[in-house]
Amino acid sequence: MSDLRRKIDAEKQYIVLTLDNLVAVLERPERSIVELAAIATFLHNVYNGIENVLKMVFKAHGIEIPSSETWHKDLLAQAISRGMVSDEVGESLYEYLAFRHFFVHGYGFMLEEEALLSLAEGVAELYAHFEANIEGFLADKQGNVGGQVVEVA
Repeated sequence: MSDLRRKIDAEKQYIVLTLDNLVAVLERPERSIVELAAIATFLHNVYNGIENVLKMVFKAHGIEIPSSETWHKDLLAQAISRGMVSDEVGESLYEYLAFRHFFVHGYGFMLEEEALLSLAEGVAELYAHFEANIEGFLADKQGNVGGQVVEVA
C-alpha cells in the first residue's frame, strides 16, 4: 500500500468516526448551545478532513498548495478545476467552506440551529460523493479504468 493511500485511508477513517459522532449528537432530544456547538465542531472537522485529503493529493501529484490569505477557497477552486471533484460537489463544499470560516472566526452563541441542521443533514451524503470523486481521480491518475467523477444528485 502506498504512503498516499495509507494517509488518505487514515483521514477517511477519522472523517467516518466524526460523522458517526455527529449522528449521535443529532439523535439527542435536546438542542442546547452545547449540542449545537458539538454539531458545529463535527461539521468543521469533516470539512477539515476533506481539505487534508485534498492537500495530500495535491502534494502527491506535485501540485502546489495555495498559500494566499484565501488558500482554503483557492484549494477548493483548484480541486474543481483539476477534476478532483465535480462542479456540483465543489459547489456544495463551498457551503461548508463558508461555515468553516464562520466557525473559526465567529462565536458559538451565534450558531443558528436551522442552518446548522441543514448542513448536518447533508454532510454524510456530500462526503460520500467527495470520496467517490477523489477515488475516481486517483484511479484515473494511476491509469486504472473506471475512475469517474460522481455528481451530487
